[in-house]
Amino acid sequence: MELKGKKAIVLVEQMYNDYEFIYPLYRLREAGAETYVVGPEAGKVYPGKEGTSAKADLASADVNAADYSILVIPGGYAPDHMRRNKPMVELVKNMYEQGKIVAAICHAGWMPASAKILKGARVTSFIAIKDDLEHAGATWVDEEVVIDRNLITSRTPDDLPAFMRAIISEAQKI
Repeated sequence: MELKGKKAIVLVEQMYNDYEFIYPLYRLREAGAETYVVGPEAGKVYPGKEGTSAKADLASADVNAADYSILVIPGGYAPDHMRRNKPMVELVKNMYEQGKIVAAICHAGWMPASAKILKGARVTSFIAIKDDLEHAGATWVDEEVVIDRNLITSRTPDDLPAFMRAIISEAQKI
């Protein structure tokens, strides 16, 4: 119960990578964090790329970043939809600016880029969005997990164990 007393968010939108959503959600809960699924609309069911579905507990516009310690953004095509939702982008920015954990895997790097929090950051992601992250001001590296201040990034579902170990370890410090 390493995260008992902490509150976490896992973002959701249509076409999320099923593994990158489910693994962090249950790993955070297993570690004792009170974990919520947050999407554009509370109560709406969002489909994953591989056929799973996830219901949003809360709408991003109704979430106060100050109430949470951890925010996880799964990849897939979901981040491309998330970044079109201003309250979701603002939630990422607010969490980061408040020193909370912002964690992005695979294509999820699009959200910190849209939140304009990557200038000077060292990050990783799926190779296909390397240019996008560099254009946002980040230095991109090919490593399974990168921790830069309160931003944690990983490349692919294969990196999920290292990604979650980093999130849990860093969250224990805040």
